[in-house]
Amino acid sequence: MGQLIKAKDLIERRFGEKGTESREKFRDEAFSYYFGEIIKNRRKELKLSQNDLAKMVGKKRPYISRIENGEDIRISNFVLIANALNLSINLTAK
Repeated sequence: MGQLIKAKDLIERRFGEKGTESREKFRDEAFSYYFGEIIKNRRKELKLSQNDLAKMVGKKRPYISRIENGEDIRISNFVLIANALNLSINLTAK
């Protein structure tokens, strides 16, 4: 059998150590992707089209598509979309 590789080590080799520019870029893109997946899954769960959601929040359908595909989202728009999808946002201290 092959050697076991930890995800942490793999990420470090591919995207650099914590605090480096490449690692921060990866982190930001990963969060954008994650938030997009949450929005897309919830929208589908509610049987809404991208156009339906766009109308609910006063945006255009291509904007919703970009968000669902991992484009960075402004916090104010994230809150609008979360409210429209009846999602809660919970911030906690580290």
